[in-house]
Amino acid sequence: MRTVEIENLPVAAGGAVLDLGCGQGRHLHALNDTKTFYAIGADLNFEDLQAARHGIDIHQYTESITPGPHARRCYGLVAANALALPFADASFDAVICSEVLEHIPDYQSALDEIFRVLKPGGTLAVSVPRAWPEWICWKLSPNGYANSPGGHIRIFRASVLRKDIERRGLRFQRRHWAHGLHSPYWWLQCLLWDRKENSRAVSLYKRFLEWDILEQPLLTRILERLMSPLMGKSVVMYFGRTS
Repeated sequence: MRTVEIENLPVAAGGAVLDLGCGQGRHLHALNDTKTFYAIGADLNFEDLQAARHGIDIHQYTESITPGPHARRCYGLVAANALALPFADASFDAVICSEVLEHIPDYQSALDEIFRVLKPGGTLAVSVPRAWPEWICWKLSPNGYANSPGGHIRIFRASVLRKDIERRGLRFQRRHWAHGLHSPYWWLQCLLWDRKENSRAVSLYKRFLEWDILEQPLLTRILERLMSPLMGKSVVMYFGRTS
């Protein structure tokens, strides 16, 4: 499941991209598939990094059996804290930070680190949960979703986050929304939070989303495109560093 549109990262062949808070590698897979640059995934969760490595290695092994134009892309993984990244200044041509900042108490320091490691002329792609779908989740499950360990600790307004980023010298480029089909799933989970693990409705909706991610049929792609501007779970913004 991709939130950031990889084609909006204008990175030349041989460039370097950081996926900060990469999790199990959903954007790393996309980077490996579509671009000819070096991708680094950074995350605090070592188990997620192991899962990312396993998934990418299996994918690359399959490509090595049937070589194509995108076979054997280069990538790396590192356990790292977003507040103290182990990279030199101006190391990356692009940085992806997708669904991460809402988990970090001192997200301003994380933005400082992102700016530090991004090259002049580089691109930042950042996504956070959209404010009003997230607000509904918090209201439906104030003692569950809103207080789950490692969960979201704030609701971002996109306009405020945009100003936070622009103050650091990055220029806003474009915005879109993502995962319109996912908002109702999270509302359903929050409504049934205490019994969601045993809910047939939650289970069926999850299976539908998994099927959609894997198969991407035309009908749901059309629905996703129509629903995302109206009720997309995430807002995605792109910025360029000018100096």
